[in-house]
Amino acid sequence: MAMQEIMSAIFLVAVLFLVLPSFLNTNKKRRQLVQNLFIWTIIVMIIVVIINLF
Repeated sequence: MAMQEIMSAIFLVAVLFLVLPSFLNTNKKRRQLVQNLFIWTIIVMIIVVIINLF
């Protein structure tokens, strides 16, 4: 079980490194960046709540 969690974390970090430069490039304005981060935070929180319910 621990190996699956480690591999999942590695894959998530790899995806973050692939997506982050483009995300930062398209969100050059501070207000737009904060708004998009807020939206993504809400999406992640909803997913975490749904996963914890099941």
